[in-house]
Amino acid sequence: MDLTDEEIRDLCPDAVFERGRTYLEEGRIERISRFDDELTAVVAGSRRYDVRVDPSSPESARCSCPYDGPGTCKHVVAVLLRWMANPPTDERDRIDAVLERADPDALRAFLREELASDVGLRDRFLARFDGSTTRSVAEFRAEIDRLFEETNPDYAVVFDPIDFDEYLELAASHREQGRYDSAAAVHRALIESLDDHMELVDGSYDHFTRAFTTALDGYVDCVAASDGEPAADEDATADGDIEDAAAFLEDRAASGTPFLANRFERAAAELRDRAE
Repeated sequence: MDLTDEEIRDLCPDAVFERGRTYLEEGRIERISRFDDELTAVVAGSRRYDVRVDPSSPESARCSCPYDGPGTCKHVVAVLLRWMANPPTDERDRIDAVLERADPDALRAFLREELASDVGLRDRFLARFDGSTTRSVAEFRAEIDRLFEETNPDYAVVFDPIDFDEYLELAASHREQGRYDSAAAVHRALIESLDDHMELVDGSYDHFTRAFTTALDGYVDCVAASDGEPAADEDATADGDIEDAAAFLEDRAASGTPFLANRFERAAAELRDRAE
């Protein structure tokens, strides 16, 4: 995972690279850690931003900042330069060693406490070990809607990006287990909420558009992969029937955000093509 200055420069415009280097020199990286191949960091800018990046594939880095220019942002650049100059210790071996010697009952009690207080972790835990989601599209949708309401409560617009990774990772976890109906439920909730709030976005357009595209593509893939089989729990999942899912997308094309209409129409057509 060796990186060079030139490889990092290639990820962004020169001005962004220089700002990232300045951030590093100013000590703006408040926390950085490494687990296996992934770095996680908190970088102070106009506010604190969360960065996640794998130095072996830095083009897929994620940052919670509102940057919507070409390439990656200055916060990611700062973290990669920090990695290049002084890589943090990989905590994987230490965690593995602690898990090996931990008392099973104490470990179970710790996990129960964390699951009780962290709904997102609880969802991922259940997706990994128990089966289909226990929450409906409407419940996921209400939770995502609240993120929009809380981001800028004093104005009827959204200036800053919203981190949807928790939901995208939950959907990915369901997909890995072959639970496509549950994954589709999460994707559909994101699609609906983003569609209904997109005209309020007054900045970070690329961020919200990427999230919408990821959710829409994921929904199409999951509905197609389910092969039209009904969900195990109809109230907890999205449409299992391909025709119903295509109709949902077409309805959104007609009634939702105008500049997203073509995307919905293409997604509906793709879903029907896959069904043939």
